[in-house]
Amino acid sequence: MEAVLFFLAAIGALGGAIGVVALQNPFYSVLALIAHLFSLAVLFLMLTSAFVAAAQVVVYAGAVMVLYVFVVAYVGGGGEPVGRDLPNQRFLAILVAGILFVELSAAVLSSALLALGTHGPDVKPGFGDPAAIGRLLLEKFLLPFEASSLVLLIAAVGAIVLAGRKRETA
Repeated sequence: MEAVLFFLAAIGALGGAIGVVALQNPFYSVLALIAHLFSLAVLFLMLTSAFVAAAQVVVYAGAVMVLYVFVVAYVGGGGEPVGRDLPNQRFLAILVAGILFVELSAAVLSSALLALGTHGPDVKPGFGDPAAIGRLLLEKFLLPFEASSLVLLIAAVGAIVLAGRKRETA
């Protein structure tokens, strides 16, 4: 049963990630990203990392995705093309994707299969529980934690400013 759940979550994560890139409509792309994030939360639960799975659902699939949906709805889909197509762009994209697939396959097959027979890392009891994560975020990594919140605030204000400029020119 665990293997079936793993493969369903893995297929959901891969399908969602491909949907984000492949779908033309930005709203559907955001929905595919939400499906991807929920599938990742299931994979985190299977790794007995309940806090990370809950944070994945609440923070990313909840708050950040609501922000993305609002930005897509406010700014609009934008029917205009981003740039002009290069000659032989489709061929080059398939070639680069094939090279990347071969490289990643070689990396996974040469290193990941060796780890199957090992025990894994030894971690202290309580590693990854909410108290330990909170202690790290609010004591040891307080400055980077606050800096990341400032960067997210600047990004949100920037999106609003850009959307306002687009409405003024229209």
